Amino acid sequence: MTTVIPSFAHTGLAPALLTALTAQGITEPFPIQSATLPDSLAGRDVLGRGRTGSGKTLAFGLPLLSRTAGRKARPGRPLALVLVPTRELAQQVTTALAPYARAVGLRCATVVGGLSLQRQADALRAGAEVVVATPGRLHDLINRGDARLDQVEITVLDEADQMADMGFLPQVTKLLEQVAPQGQRMLFSATLDGGVDRLVRRFLSNPVTHSVDPGTATVTAMTHHVLHVDAADKPDALTRIAAREGRTILFMGTKHRADRLARQLLSKGVRAAALHGGKSQPQRTRILEQFRNGQVTALVATDVAARGIHVDGLDMVVNVDPPTEAKDYLHRGGRTARAGESGSVVTLVLPEQRRDVSRLMATAGIRPESVQVRPGDGALARVTGAREPSGVPVTIVAPPAPASRGRATGGASTEGGARSAHRASGRSRRPRRPRTV
Repeated sequence: MTTVIPSFAHTGLAPALLTALTAQGITEPFPIQSATLPDSLAGRDVLGRGRTGSGKTLAFGLPLLSRTAGRKARPGRPLALVLVPTRELAQQVTTALAPYARAVGLRCATVVGGLSLQRQADALRAGAEVVVATPGRLHDLINRGDARLDQVEITVLDEADQMADMGFLPQVTKLLEQVAPQGQRMLFSATLDGGVDRLVRRFLSNPVTHSVDPGTATVTAMTHHVLHVDAADKPDALTRIAAREGRTILFMGTKHRADRLARQLLSKGVRAAALHGGKSQPQRTRILEQFRNGQVTALVATDVAARGIHVDGLDMVVNVDPPTEAKDYLHRGGRTARAGESGSVVTLVLPEQRRDVSRLMATAGIRPESVQVRPGDGALARVTGAREPSGVPVTIVAPPAPASRGRATGGASTEGGARSAHRASGRSRRPRRPRTV
């Protein structure tokens, strides 16, 4: 049985990392961190399973930085690699690790699609020790001769199940074949299926498995509600929910429906914006910043936002279009109630969807509160805080494009703070063709 540590002071982390944690007011590890750190710091391969928002980023990030500290990378030859499925998750991981990388003098580079390829190539040539990357863009840079992985001795796969769902396993396999063969491998995910087992068997050597919040990985601080609504009442009820106080993510099935709903909400006086894979990376970054700073209060998103996005104080997620798989439900819901905070997941269900949603909830291990609602009634307001929108059309002005985060840094300051980073470091279908992320 492996050791579980009560505090970061008992881990054997590099002293500079302990100092950085203390400076940020972080002293007690989350369960996934407490369970895995002794093994990961010892250099063992680790298979970590924990619910979204459980602290996985620091669970792999701290040992990666501690074990790499004091070394310098040659141009284009990183020493540590974190592979993630989406651009947003890559940027979030970089944000979470930045202050700690700076503390031990390591340079980080974020390698994702949608941003300048040349700037990312320059960052690698500048000698970044740690690379956080999506598989497609990293392949591009390797094929251009801008990067080699033969010096990578610590490799992390984060959210590997989503990489499988998105069809990235062939690319991930090719990348893992290029890293140092005797290096350390860590795989962290909320679920371990979708072909992930094949990666584990081939690339992890006698891994230590840690499962925190096992099973369906539901969040105990999260409440679940199914709102039965008639088709004629759904648009009005949805507008009232979106007009509630506080920030809300509303999940849609397609980017076209997300765009349409965002326009409709804006016309009713709700500060809304759509987020989906059809937008450029600078657009997605700006929209997320507007959501974080409160300029946008209703984020209408497709599943591109279901992983890798952390926003402090987000207390409600609404499934406008119910997901078809239990995993999608859990990952959507995982945007709220992170790191022990409370939150609610609300699913709007039309009469013809009742049977499918009931089956999905049973698979997910969820027992929701169910209620029939109509616009303006007490039940809708009680569950969601729904209220009448102003009715005055609003326009969301796009701010100037933020500076690119694709350059190598020693941990540039990023919004959200270390506490947010600490919290953040918290589908059965045929694989799809990989998309560029």
